Amino acid sequence: MPQLKRTATGVLGGLAGLVGLSAVAGILVTATVTPAIAVSGYAATSALDTFENMPSFLEIDPLMLPTEIYRKDSAGNDVLMARFYDQNRIPVTFDQVNPVMYDAIISSEDKNFYTHGGVDLLGTLSALAGNASNGSNRGGSSITQQYVKNVQQQNCESKATNTDEVAACFAETTVSTGSAGYQRKLQEMRYAIQLEKKSSKDEILLGYLNITNFGGTVYGIGAAAQYYFNTDAANLTIAQAATIAGMVQAPNTYRIDKPDGSTTDKAGNPINSAADGYKLTLDRRNYVLGRMHEDGKISTEEYEAAKAEPITPAITPRDQGCQMATGAEFFCENVRSVLLTDPAFGETNEERAANLRRGGMKIYTTLDADLQQEGLDAISVVPASVSYMNLGSSAVQVEVGTGRILSMVQNRPYAAEADGINNTSVNYNVRGGGSIGHPAGSTYKVFSLLNWLEQGRSVNESINGRVGPKTVQTCDGGTQKVVAGNNGSPQIANFENNSGYTGTIYNFTRDSLNSGFLAMAEQISVCSTNRVAMDMGVMRGDGTPLDQDNLAYDVLGSQAVAPLDMAEAYAAIAANGILCQPKSIDKAIDKDGNDITPQPVCERKLSEAVASTAAYTLQGVMSGTGSGARIGDGTPVFGKTGIHEYEHTWMDGASSKVATVVWVGNVDGFVKLNKHRESGYQLSRIRNSIWPKMQGAANAKYGGDAFPKPDAALTKQVLTNLPSVIGMTIDQATKTLETAGFSVIVGDAVDGVEGAGTVIQQDPGAGRTAAGATVTIRPSNGEGVAVPGGLPAKPADAVQALRSAGFGLVESSCTKKDDASDDGTVTGTDPAAGTIVNRSTQITVQYQAKNCGGRR
Repeated sequence: MPQLKRTATGVLGGLAGLVGLSAVAGILVTATVTPAIAVSGYAATSALDTFENMPSFLEIDPLMLPTEIYRKDSAGNDVLMARFYDQNRIPVTFDQVNPVMYDAIISSEDKNFYTHGGVDLLGTLSALAGNASNGSNRGGSSITQQYVKNVQQQNCESKATNTDEVAACFAETTVSTGSAGYQRKLQEMRYAIQLEKKSSKDEILLGYLNITNFGGTVYGIGAAAQYYFNTDAANLTIAQAATIAGMVQAPNTYRIDKPDGSTTDKAGNPINSAADGYKLTLDRRNYVLGRMHEDGKISTEEYEAAKAEPITPAITPRDQGCQMATGAEFFCENVRSVLLTDPAFGETNEERAANLRRGGMKIYTTLDADLQQEGLDAISVVPASVSYMNLGSSAVQVEVGTGRILSMVQNRPYAAEADGINNTSVNYNVRGGGSIGHPAGSTYKVFSLLNWLEQGRSVNESINGRVGPKTVQTCDGGTQKVVAGNNGSPQIANFENNSGYTGTIYNFTRDSLNSGFLAMAEQISVCSTNRVAMDMGVMRGDGTPLDQDNLAYDVLGSQAVAPLDMAEAYAAIAANGILCQPKSIDKAIDKDGNDITPQPVCERKLSEAVASTAAYTLQGVMSGTGSGARIGDGTPVFGKTGIHEYEHTWMDGASSKVATVVWVGNVDGFVKLNKHRESGYQLSRIRNSIWPKMQGAANAKYGGDAFPKPDAALTKQVLTNLPSVIGMTIDQATKTLETAGFSVIVGDAVDGVEGAGTVIQQDPGAGRTAAGATVTIRPSNGEGVAVPGGLPAKPADAVQALRSAGFGLVESSCTKKDDASDDGTVTGTDPAAGTIVNRSTQITVQYQAKNCGGRR
């Protein structure tokens, strides 16, 4: 049993260690190295000086401990999600260890532990004398010295960055040959003596049991008890304690987790296996039991009973890695990625990697257990694998205003070593880690919308969004000609071959009109739109910039991006312009209890005017292309649909509290989603099953407020110049008006003297009018004539003149006037002279007479 007080022998041993050991050790080591001069005073003095000049203060770095990652359950309790370690260690306090374990280790390793001063002089003398005769440097180490060796090794390994450096640490701290071996042993003795000055025996003994290796990656008595016997250190039996104590001499030889054998004999046959009852370990255990019995630590009955027990392992591996995070493995991988890349967890990649596996950090994450489960249920509508394509799907939710990742799911199960078909290690939601993102389709149009608004343009401004040639601004003055329609090269068509229309940006967004957004790109460059997207946190899925190429197709979502990036951008709109970088860690504590949580980065990226107007416009989508994803719970939401070449389909959107992004498509390949159905849905539309369930669950838990009203200046009706097209052909007039951003209706032909097809009427007429207004034009039918003027004064003569001019329907109309002539005087015609009419139009000759007398 550990003792709290030293005996007289212990005091003397301690004094010898503290006062006289330096000289003794110097003489001893000199005797073993240079026997011929061992008795000389010079040699003793020199050795003493060497010993005294050795460093005496042993810096004990914190233990290498597993990093643990936590998430909250539905009740709000922190639960372990995953851990990472190089050394499986469960530190224990002194009272958490069964005293029989202390007895076993002291009896077998250092029976004088409580009576010496750090170095057992008798044991050292015996070992050194034996070593001098056979050339070895082994043996004679007290528990304190063994603890010193383990501390030195641990301190070294904690800074190692690869297996070679770890091996070098082991070699350096265990060297046992030649002068280096004696030097190491002396340094251990020097440290051990000083250590006993400042630490109690119990502290040293506990430190030794917490640090020492028990085979493989098992370190410390807490982990050894749990791993080998599925118990804790407080409940170890005598036989179990003796088994574990026996391991310290040769941990990997005596380990009992290798049923096929932990080592081999000289012939290469496996031994120390389940078949031979773990004979090597059994023999060593029985040796320990014998020493315990000899020292009076256990009775004869206890000794016999324990010795009769076979070694019966109950191997209980302590899992590590994200495979522990059942149902949230991909989120866990995202957290791990942050721990390996964020400077908050180390200045270099090597330091961060070491901290993850050795730093003993406690990481508390943002994951919402309820939304994660709802997400898993929702995305299960997409099979993990199908025979006809490499089908993938993922979804992610981000809290608006904080960037906290609330859920992260995908259709394919996680596996660290995956086959890529039935399971995967690739996180489809994020950049990197094997993912290169997915073409965003029309969800990317949100950045054209934001670009338009940031340039002060109204969403109620109308432009020509009809199919036809477009000269798109690419970047830095460059342009690219495209044809929006079914002919030409390159060509871009609208959904279901819609011919497009002249209309507002609001309507283009609602209807996701490709030709409309290409028309916008004629006025705002593609590269500026790509740069807006990057400013909103979006990059290509492989991490490269979006503005590398700047092609017309970019504004329609041709570039592959990560769903998490898109969720960040849509959340910023919902946050009225505040962009928060996605974060998966709420709190991080290092092994010393210090808060090392990365500080969240939130900054304004959009003005309130732009953000509120964008939200207003995107709300309109929910009654347009997004109508299939409506939730119907009364919570205001906005969204944007996207389909890229029918190979990828998206739904992105948000309430004022949570943003949700869903992707379904080809992990690789180009299979058309609209050609296949799963779970009752056409694959191109299956997003409409997933998104409402996930966003609806978020609405139910987090609620949602009305979005701010749109900015008046960015929603005003825009007036523009309406050109005159009178005298143009129908085609010329139509092109002129559409180019100016107006819709055109060609009305019925009207009588005109101009050639047939010449536009002679437009409504409204030229001048300032609402941008995008509809203009009705009417062409001449070529059959018009002008009503002649200069008719004869007498009514009868005037009628005859009109009939001679070809008008078939001519009448006269008299107005009585006292001073008029008896025959009457012509005053005009109806229609008036110069009016363009058809020859079949009735012409009335108007005249005045003193007495109309019924004359016609």
